[in-house]
Amino acid sequence: MKLVYFSLTGQTRRFINKLDLATYEIDTTNPFYEMDEDYLLIVPTYDQEVTEVVNDFIEFKDNANYLKGVAGGGNLNFGDLFIFTAKDISRDYDVPLVFSFEFSGTDEDVKNFKKVVNDFESKRID
Repeated sequence: MKLVYFSLTGQTRRFINKLDLATYEIDTTNPFYEMDEDYLLIVPTYDQEVTEVVNDFIEFKDNANYLKGVAGGGNLNFGDLFIFTAKDISRDYDVPLVFSFEFSGTDEDVKNFKKVVNDFESKRID
């Protein structure tokens, strides 16, 4: 399963780079990339004006139909606003919120997220 992510400050990209899995980074200058396979989306937490490019990506062609889940990164100091971008995407596109991590994730986060990805891949095969 492909992982699609958006990274603004590099925290999300650092998490993704630890995974050693197939990925695609949403290009802020041209988010209109057509997916042709199922994917999980990983996003940081920012105001909607900043993450609008992610919605542009999801809504391009048939990308929303391939979106199977969303994970969010953020700062636990945000309290109730922790990973709100991922929560909003989960609600707006009716996909499960599958994982959350703080900053660029810990080694344990990497291990646990890989398990989530493997679980999604095995469900897709069944």
